[in-house]
Amino acid sequence: MTTPGKLIEYLDNGKFICAFVTEAQDKRLRLLNQTGREINLPLSRVLHISKRTYSVTAADREGMQRQLQEAADSRKALMETINLEELWELTADEPTAIFEPVFLAELAFGGEADDNKVAAFIRCIFSDRLYFKFREGEIHAHSREQVEQLRLQHEKEESKQALLTDGAMAISRLMQDEAIDATLQPVLDQCLPVLQDFYLFAGDAPQAAMARELLKMAGLSDPHAPFHLLVKAGIWNPNENIPLLRQEIPTTFSLAARQQAEMLLQRGTTELFSDPGRADLTALAPMTIDGATTLDYDDALSIQQEDGNFLVGVHISDVAHYVQPEDPLFQEAMHRGTSLYFPEGQIPMLPRHLSQGICSLIQGEVRATLSMMILLSPEAEVLRVRIKPSIIKVARRLTYDEADRLIAGDDWELQTLDMLRTKLRDKRVAAGALLLPFPDVNISVNGSVQVTLSDTDTPARTLVSELMILANTEAAKFVADRMVPGLFRAQGPPRKRLVHGLDNDLFLNSLQRKQLSRGELLTEAKAHSGLGVEQYTTITSPIRRLLDLLMQHQLHSLVRREDLRFNEKMCKDFTAVISRTIASANAVKQQRHRYWLLKYLEARKGTSMNGLVLDSNPKRVFLLLTDILLDIDVPAPAGQVPEPGVMVQVKIAKVDALDNSVRFEW
Repeated sequence: MTTPGKLIEYLDNGKFICAFVTEAQDKRLRLLNQTGREINLPLSRVLHISKRTYSVTAADREGMQRQLQEAADSRKALMETINLEELWELTADEPTAIFEPVFLAELAFGGEADDNKVAAFIRCIFSDRLYFKFREGEIHAHSREQVEQLRLQHEKEESKQALLTDGAMAISRLMQDEAIDATLQPVLDQCLPVLQDFYLFAGDAPQAAMARELLKMAGLSDPHAPFHLLVKAGIWNPNENIPLLRQEIPTTFSLAARQQAEMLLQRGTTELFSDPGRADLTALAPMTIDGATTLDYDDALSIQQEDGNFLVGVHISDVAHYVQPEDPLFQEAMHRGTSLYFPEGQIPMLPRHLSQGICSLIQGEVRATLSMMILLSPEAEVLRVRIKPSIIKVARRLTYDEADRLIAGDDWELQTLDMLRTKLRDKRVAAGALLLPFPDVNISVNGSVQVTLSDTDTPARTLVSELMILANTEAAKFVADRMVPGLFRAQGPPRKRLVHGLDNDLFLNSLQRKQLSRGELLTEAKAHSGLGVEQYTTITSPIRRLLDLLMQHQLHSLVRREDLRFNEKMCKDFTAVISRTIASANAVKQQRHRYWLLKYLEARKGTSMNGLVLDSNPKRVFLLLTDILLDIDVPAPAGQVPEPGVMVQVKIAKVDALDNSVRFEW
């Protein structure tokens, strides 16, 4: 038992402290330590207790402190004379690995060991834990295997610490635009990927702790510091697509996929004419109608008169002819799920060899297609549908604006298609369809960011959309009528109906969109309330959508009377893949779209904008900025709160696109 007058030693914040026991209980000691402090200490924290008992009197505190300091100095000096490695070599092969501290101290000093020598030896054990471990008053010698493992661990820790020190220095210099010398550049190259992962994935990054330490040591507390570092290093550009990187969507194609695309391009199209199951429709004169900047054309339209009716051809690029299941290209499409379009560029689902090459319905070029030949009455009733693999050659490439001018002129094909478009749309509206037209938000990032709106309800745009809806609806019916599995889109009725007929009111359409039921992707056909059809799928964009490519394969097997490409289980698996990839893609698109709108607002800080009040309460007002179609909310103004449906003006007070934050005020 420890008694008053004993000189003990304990650790406090990594420092060895000598103290005299002035009062002893079973589990706690009252001490006067070498710094002159009186403390209570649990007995379990004591590392060494002297054999000698000293005279401790309250009247001689200075003398007691002097004795403690002398003991501490002596022990510190004695530590320098102890070689733990030599001592460990003497004990490593002993039958026992547990020793009394006195025994090893005497072995270390070559003779009888007093209190100071034993305590000095214990200090060495705590200072260098490579060879021995102190546990409950005994010394445990490590095995040779343990020492080797600890040595490697120590080397790793030392290397890590050196990396942190040098890395923090390199990061600090980079942030301050100072030169990075040749010795620090390799360290910086190691650290930047760590910071990149940390900025993208925060605590989920593999080396998040190291990244935090690097930033702390470099004195960088701004949460966007890693972003600015990576821009300065030339790894990211100032407008890097961070949501895309966070979703880990592939932006390049595997070597196998690129090689396959190159082979397909070299193969050409002459072989198409030797396929007995493919109809030669090159005598037709189909047209493409797309935006002025479109590069991948996956649908074309044709129209002919037939006994007072109209044979409408919706010709879809036959991507399934080139991209077969299990191909490298098919696997790449599975990883992406869709093409992504941003103001600064696109990330195609398939390599450009295909998406803008052999699969694109380029004017004057022979192309493989899957043609939906739909016979419509003058009232746009579907009289007959034929689906056939085909060959076409596009005769005309039109933009939406060009098509609108021709519709207003005397172009029979376009005027007739426009007449059918109107009747097809009226039928869908009568069946409960919700049109809800919203202007397109066009963002240009050449130099400064510019935002314009364009009407989506023009004759040419709605002509194309109505015929695509018709083709997709008939494709879904074709598959469903044969009772085979497929991939179908469905949507229940809206939670609340606000819009009826052909309303084109921005306020009502905005509210109605918030009341729509969530869309579903199923393997059995069900009604799609929003479109006003009994069954629906998509096949008209196989260049840019995995769903369309998969359904194109299923249609091929049916029209060619072959074994089904995909069974029920495979289709269910596809729904999971598509749902996951589309959710990721949509998240990236929405976040990127908002980023560029905020960049647009950054340049207009302090100016006012028009806002349409969608909802309001005594605390908040919810607005749609009508110039850029951005939803915002602001604190309710003092006085009268504006009613939903009215136009107001708000001022841009603060905006930070990188931080995804914007604040408006009245």
